[in-house]
Amino acid sequence: MRILVTGAAGFIGSNVCDVLLGDGHEVVGLDDLSRGKLENLADARATGRFSFEQFDVTDPRLGELVARVRPEAICHLAAQIDVRVSVTDPLLDARLNVLGTINLLEASRSNGVRKVVFTSSGGSIYGTPTELPVDEQAPVRPESQYAAGKAAGELYLNVYAALYGVAWTSLALANVYGPRQDPHGEAGVVAIFGTRLLQGKPTKIFGDGTSTRDYVHVADVADAFRRAVQPGAADGMRLNIGTGRQTDVRTLHTLIARTASGPDEPEMAEPRAGELQAIALDAGAAERELGWSVQWQIEDGLAQTVDWLRTKL
Repeated sequence: MRILVTGAAGFIGSNVCDVLLGDGHEVVGLDDLSRGKLENLADARATGRFSFEQFDVTDPRLGELVARVRPEAICHLAAQIDVRVSVTDPLLDARLNVLGTINLLEASRSNGVRKVVFTSSGGSIYGTPTELPVDEQAPVRPESQYAAGKAAGELYLNVYAALYGVAWTSLALANVYGPRQDPHGEAGVVAIFGTRLLQGKPTKIFGDGTSTRDYVHVADVADAFRRAVQPGAADGMRLNIGTGRQTDVRTLHTLIARTASGPDEPEMAEPRAGELQAIALDAGAAERELGWSVQWQIEDGLAQTVDWLRTKL
């Protein structure tokens, strides 16, 4: 089938493109390259079944692109991805993550797109759960502007399904890591720790080191997207995509330092606003609905990621 991938040049988006192309699909990538990199799409371009457009997901040209390409499905990964940016600049976050999603849904309903696979945030939309790992039946309780924008996206998906018949699946991702993650900026702690340790630079942990996250490898995430684009696959559902395993940030640093042969001596700093203390996702629904399961355990995934970072330095 023909599939449009927004945010295609990004860390997760480029991996999704590669998996879809590997399945024989034709893929059109969209990215404004504000964070994504064309080098991430080198493998995709080499297939001869990939084309690329560069503009913002809020741009009116999105409707023209969808009308011309006529994709059967859209994997929507274009987004402002940093919780801290959403706190300091909530209007920017809402423009990209809420208005961008509405723009995409308008283009979809006007041009007969069968399905939208939406990228939600399992690491933030549930707020502070009472039990871990958290499943999809837990209430959505955003505690940051970023999480609120992702929750709003799901509400709009429901509206466009009810009014116009646009099918959707929302993949609520845990903390994704792996090759192509950007070590520059504030998001992507695995890439940040790994790069700085390989370079012999100091590292910093915000908080006391006890906060936990559910780290899921990008290859497992891309596999969830390739399953979700199929006709009838988990239509109208949010599916958690995570390992169910909590790893505290201090232990994460130790694992990366060991792999990178660097010192396990991070500086401890004050915690940052908008970040949760603990999260882990129950992905049982994804296993039932998509046949999806975790293939990468964190120890192997970190070793592979550090090896990739080493080739880039």
